[in-house]
Amino acid sequence: MRISLRGDHTPIRLRLGRIERYVLIQQLRALGVALAVIAALVMLIDFVEISRGLGSDTDLSGLRILGLMMLKSPAVIVQLLPFVFLFGTLSAFVGLNRRSELIAMRAAGVSAWRFVLPAAACALVLGVLTVTAIGPLAASADGLFQRERARISGSVAGSADREAVWLREGEGQRQMVIRAGRQDRANARLLDVTFFIYATDPEGRRAFSERIDAKSAALSAGRWRLVDAVGAQTGQRAIRYATLDLPSSLADEEAFERFARPQSTPFWSLPGQIQRIEDAGFSSTAYRLRLQQLLATPLMFAAMSILAAAFSLRLMRLGDLAKMAVSAVVLGFAFFFLNQASAAFGSAEVVPPFLAAWLPAVLTALAAFTLLFYTEDG
Repeated sequence: MRISLRGDHTPIRLRLGRIERYVLIQQLRALGVALAVIAALVMLIDFVEISRGLGSDTDLSGLRILGLMMLKSPAVIVQLLPFVFLFGTLSAFVGLNRRSELIAMRAAGVSAWRFVLPAAACALVLGVLTVTAIGPLAASADGLFQRERARISGSVAGSADREAVWLREGEGQRQMVIRAGRQDRANARLLDVTFFIYATDPEGRRAFSERIDAKSAALSAGRWRLVDAVGAQTGQRAIRYATLDLPSSLADEEAFERFARPQSTPFWSLPGQIQRIEDAGFSSTAYRLRLQQLLATPLMFAAMSILAAAFSLRLMRLGDLAKMAVSAVVLGFAFFFLNQASAAFGSAEVVPPFLAAWLPAVLTALAAFTLLFYTEDG
């Protein structure tokens, strides 16, 4: 970057020179190639997985499998984008090194910071774009894939999702905790469901008042429609109902979608999702962790780019291309697995979500800057 001053009252302007623009163009080309290779591998694996999974259970056409793959793959590709910046930037700078262009730049007195920092800034901007625009689209596509997979699996197997569902709703005077042993997404029903109803007295104390067990419950028009239900209030005999309606404050789709996977929740929807989950009385740790991870994504992209560029600068001096390239890849994988391990600790609430999300990105950035300082300034 250049700093130009014209007159006493002219503000300082930062602009890219020819060298910076040339290096950025080489980096963007290499990033495009790396993205294409990783995306092709991910889509191939997903296509085979869907064909062997859903495709083996029902007669899905190749076009339908391709459509499901296009819904699933973007979320996986976004998760692997740090490797795109690692491999892409490493490839770009190694190419410049092989053509002796880095040597010529350094011989002309150009500092490494002059072309490394614009590359990191480019990665930072692309990271912000990924979090705010591309990531939400990929998360929405992943959520649609999860719903389509559940619908196809339910229609083929004729059974419901075996995973238990917990919900909580109510107002100040009445609270309901709902547990369903299974959920039938195809027909929008909760099966083997139990309603635990609590009443709040004027002093604010909450006490259990009634339990209702039902074969199924469907949410529609602001009410739960229970079928084949048995209810009993505290100290009274049980009463059987063929059908029973209970008022509900949930929207029709929230019984199944309000607790979607954090990876399937778009970035812009996460704050509201966290608030709804906490209002329902459940832990929002996984969603808070996901939000902090997305906020730390631009820093991780920039750190991976600086790390790759720093190793490329050492290639010029040490002359061992293969050894240093492998070292960069191994270190990049190490930081990626550190990120996954930190996420696991954060999900288990061993460490706070903020620390679990930002620690890998900060450590990667510190390691990259340390290596670059050592390489450039000794």
